Amino acid sequence: MPFFGNRTALNQTLTHNFVRPFLFEDLDIRGAIVHLHDVWLALQNGRGYAPPVARLLGEMSAVTALIAANLKQPGRMTFQLKGAGPVELLVLDCDEQLRMRGMARSTGDVPDSAAPDLLGHGQLALSLDIPGMQVPYQSLVPLDGDSIAEIFQHYLERSEQQPARLFLAADGETAAGLFLQKLPLADQRDPDGWNRIQVLAETVRPEELTGLSALKLIGRLFPEEDVRLYDPRLVSHHCPEDWTKVSGMLRAIGREECEAILRERGEIHIQDEICNRDYRFDAAMVAALFKQT
Repeated sequence: MPFFGNRTALNQTLTHNFVRPFLFEDLDIRGAIVHLHDVWLALQNGRGYAPPVARLLGEMSAVTALIAANLKQPGRMTFQLKGAGPVELLVLDCDEQLRMRGMARSTGDVPDSAAPDLLGHGQLALSLDIPGMQVPYQSLVPLDGDSIAEIFQHYLERSEQQPARLFLAADGETAAGLFLQKLPLADQRDPDGWNRIQVLAETVRPEELTGLSALKLIGRLFPEEDVRLYDPRLVSHHCPEDWTKVSGMLRAIGREECEAILRERGEIHIQDEICNRDYRFDAAMVAALFKQT
């Protein structure tokens, strides 16, 4: 497999948190590989997710990073997968700098089952918030597919009008994925190219997605193809404490309402579910909050 790209960058990455695009030089087919380690560990930290829930959230975090890497301008992309099964909600949020946060919500015992059994009938919602837009762009589609990969594969084919394939895997340590997309001139370049690349990609094993570097994975799957491997982009977990934002929310509620909550409960407790943080305000803190206004 001839390699085209920055070998210095190649030697500096490969095991932690990145999205790495590539292009089949002679086929007009593009792709990308995502690998999340520290980011995936941070998304799970303190959550206690059952393994089936973690698997779905890990796979969704990988595909969210892949899609967010295509944002061409500053903005924030949020995917919400809402179901009627034991897994009620999966949320992943990522901006153009590939700063990610997310969470899952489930009820009762979650069986080790396929995605349709865990999610039930539901929908996939996309919200895209671009600075300057008065109202965020929103898209809502039914869940269509037997896995997270198939659900998002169908979503991408609808939204971009080009055939695409996704292969995803997640374990306790790593979430990873392989994305392929047929571009408009692919059939002119090689009428059999897209079919050949799909057949080769379908041989990938989950442990290869999570365990191999981008170069080794591409070399294993596509040894006879000419591939241009681009520099990786870093993915990070970004969920800082934000007392200023929460204080602003309380000011918007108003002093009278805040004091009513204090009389009833003794404190104001706000849970940031997506970042897994608790904010608590006692009477003195509320008094100081409104004294500042």
